[in-house]
Amino acid sequence: MKFLHTSDWHIGQTFYDFDRHQEHQAFLNWLNQTISEQDIDVLLVAGDIFDTANPSGASITLFYSFLSEITNAYPNLQVVIIAGNHDSAIRLEMPIPLLQNTKVSIIGNVKKNVDKSIDYDALTISLTNYQNEVEVFCLAVPFLRIGDYPKNEAGVYEYNYGISKFYTEAFDNINLKKKSNQTIIAMGHLHAMGVETNIEDTAERPIIGGVENINTSSFPSDLKYVALGHIHKPQRLSANDAIRYSGSPIPLSFSEKTYKHQVVIFEINKGIFENLEIIEIPIHTPLLSIPKQNKVWEEVLFELENLPIKNDEDKNAPYLEVKVLLDKPIPDLKNRIQEIVQTKNVRLARIDTKLPRKDKSSNENVLVNEIELYNLQPIQVLNTIYNDKYNEDIPEEFNQMFNDILVEINQENQN
Repeated sequence: MKFLHTSDWHIGQTFYDFDRHQEHQAFLNWLNQTISEQDIDVLLVAGDIFDTANPSGASITLFYSFLSEITNAYPNLQVVIIAGNHDSAIRLEMPIPLLQNTKVSIIGNVKKNVDKSIDYDALTISLTNYQNEVEVFCLAVPFLRIGDYPKNEAGVYEYNYGISKFYTEAFDNINLKKKSNQTIIAMGHLHAMGVETNIEDTAERPIIGGVENINTSSFPSDLKYVALGHIHKPQRLSANDAIRYSGSPIPLSFSEKTYKHQVVIFEINKGIFENLEIIEIPIHTPLLSIPKQNKVWEEVLFELENLPIKNDEDKNAPYLEVKVLLDKPIPDLKNRIQEIVQTKNVRLARIDTKLPRKDKSSNENVLVNEIELYNLQPIQVLNTIYNDKYNEDIPEEFNQMFNDILVEINQENQN
């Protein structure tokens, strides 16, 4: 059986006021073609289908049109989709009644039995081979929130313990029922310990502040493959290639412009994981930083003036990030840059300015970003204020309390 693993589509993302509908359409067209060319049996989509919990009508139409296309074109294709932290579990599961006669499975949330125990059967997807026999069970685990996973021995929701316990119990639930010629894979949307991310990328920071870095030992060792989502940089987490993030299909921030966006293809034959293949996704619209590192205005001006002249026929002109090093604020900086680039074959998306500031400990100048509210996360604001006031990092217990509050607010918003 041949599998394709992808994740973190973030359909509907607005990139500095630019709509990315055409980029996502191009990716889904490419994915459709790749499914055909590679003769894929199972498509695994590991969360963050949409960029927000309340996507636009155009985003919803794009996603479900894609599902309609592939189910009609490949009636034997099996599709397993889980919700990520950006998705609304309820909204994602809404079309399930319309998918009854297809081989599409969408898992948005964790269901409970009458006795309040976790319904692991509802997360277990049976995948059949060409003989229409169940050969692989997929443990499809969506993004887990407080209340979704088991409590620890003290009766408290402890994230790392709970996630590990969840996967162990779910695996055991399948393992007790499966036959000797059947095997198990898993999916998840989480932040694993030891992942490589870009320090400038706020989107890839831990979901709940740092306490939720899951060790790969939390996944049962007998799982043949673990298809993960959330981290946008594609990477493996085990020496045998069997635990992987596929990464985002398009760059979702300028810090991702150097990533090799890709999908992961692998096979499971008679219980053996093999034939791993990485297929790079073509970039529809490039991202360009001028210069690559922040420089003084005179040097930036020179590089901007040497950009290619505007080409009205180029529908995929690069998104431009301008990186300026300031010794003092320039009030009309934005207007100056806009005036120059309006005749260039780029689309101005972001102006990144840095100012030198004295480091309290070393008394040396360090570069800091000017405040960009759309990049700030609540936990960052709390940590910054605490550090400025007390000159030390916030205690972990305060971090945990604050994160618990955020999760509860998020759950209320989901409902």
